[in-house]
This record gives sequence, C-alpha cells and structure tokens, in this order.
Amino acid sequence: MRNFLRLRKNREFDYKPRYYKGEGSPYKIEHKLDKFRTTAHHQRGLKNKFSNAFNDLRNEGDRHMRMRFIIILAVLILVFLYIIDFDLSIFFGS
Repeated sequence: MRNFLRLRKNREFDYKPRYYKGEGSPYKIEHKLDKFRTTAHHQRGLKNKFSNAFNDLRNEGDRHMRMRFIIILAVLILVFLYIIDFDLSIFFGS
C-alpha cells in the first residue's frame, strides 16, 4: 500500500537539444517583462514580501493612482458601514 501523505516525484530527464546554440535553457519559460518586475522574483518569507510591497509604494507611486485607491477604499468602507447599519452620527457633533 502506497503512502498517501507523500507525493510522487516527477521524473527528470537530462535532454539537451542537438542544434540549439542560444544562451541559457531553451525550455525556461519566462515572460518578456519579468526582468523589470519587482514581484516576479522568488522572495521567500512574509517579511520580504511586505518590505518589497512597501518599497514599491514609496518609490514607484503615481499620485493619481493613490488618490483613486483612497477614494475606492473610502467608498467601500462606507458601503460596509451602511450594510451593517452603523450609526455615523457619532462622528458628527450635534
């Protein structure tokens, strides 16, 4: 009886094309723009992912994109508060 908790390994073949004269492996699948993306590289760990995200926000921010994001976030929060019947009058003094 096989062990159901352990996954089967894929077979590996050491095939090299006979007439390929290019750089690197011809079988490596990579998008054309992966060189320019900061999120395409393998970053292990939650801390590295958050630090990369914060660096992207600091360095490559578009002012209009940030304002659009803040407006969409505010609208979604207000819709959520309306759905749960939250009383907004506590923020406004009367």
